[in-house]
Amino acid sequence: MNGSYAATRAGFGALGSLFGRTVALLGVIVLMAGCATTEVPLEVPAPPPGPATKYSALVIDATNGATLYESNATAPRYPASLTKMMTLYLLFEALDQGRLSKITEIPVSSNASRQPPSKMGIKAGQTIDAENAILALAVKSGNDVAVAVAEYLGGTEDQFAAQMTARARQLGMTGTVFRNASGLPNPEQRTTARDMAVLGLALRTRFPQYFYYFSQRDFMFRGRLVRGHNDLIGRVEGVDGIKTGYIKDSGYNIVTSVSRGPRRLMIVVMGGNSARARNDHVEELINKYINGQPQPSKGLLSSLSPFE
Repeated sequence: MNGSYAATRAGFGALGSLFGRTVALLGVIVLMAGCATTEVPLEVPAPPPGPATKYSALVIDATNGATLYESNATAPRYPASLTKMMTLYLLFEALDQGRLSKITEIPVSSNASRQPPSKMGIKAGQTIDAENAILALAVKSGNDVAVAVAEYLGGTEDQFAAQMTARARQLGMTGTVFRNASGLPNPEQRTTARDMAVLGLALRTRFPQYFYYFSQRDFMFRGRLVRGHNDLIGRVEGVDGIKTGYIKDSGYNIVTSVSRGPRRLMIVVMGGNSARARNDHVEELINKYINGQPQPSKGLLSSLSPFE
């Protein structure tokens, strides 16, 4: 475990206690499926980072769920590795329910080991402990680990994907269907920018004790330094997660959490032509909306009881 990881974990541990009390009072905050957008400013702060057929974006005030900006927020899109946010959601649930611990060894099958990059390169028959599995998913976006986790928790990846979709519906993610745990190409695996914002908010609100994993830029695994893909962390003030994704059909996707003082945003950008174009667009959205006045919720919030 490297120094930056340990320091960050300690900081987030303190925040976790505060967020935990908030969760107990408010429940899981998510957007309502039928949210209206007629009052939302629709001009694009900067040229979109990709073609209109792939571009989607949403900026949410994470303190109350108000929509600050949207473009194609409910249009169907391919999630790519944003999928792993739901894989981690179910893994965090399993930890909370005591079905495994952070030191539980998760076996890697031949099927899991054969997944294409990005991957950790773990051989069939080997194992990975649950904490390193979390880091492999959140930081490296390892497809082999995603399948291993799915098989361990769901029996098969197909069964786990069905559980992912069911949980998505319970969270109010009405436009999402999961067919695998990794986000690798599948024409039936779809989501929306709105649904990814719902999931990002749910992860931060329900699992504050684990959210720090999404802030890690790298981690040590079996004597080697594994670097992550989220270049906004450490580059843009206040960015503390959460996940990037890319396949050819989706373009470059990202869900970003950012906090500056009392202001907290959840930003989704999908369909960038490059990681740089996507990141520059996210930074533009942050600079435009982070210092604005807190927005009224406009009735877009719903509290869901925790799923045990």
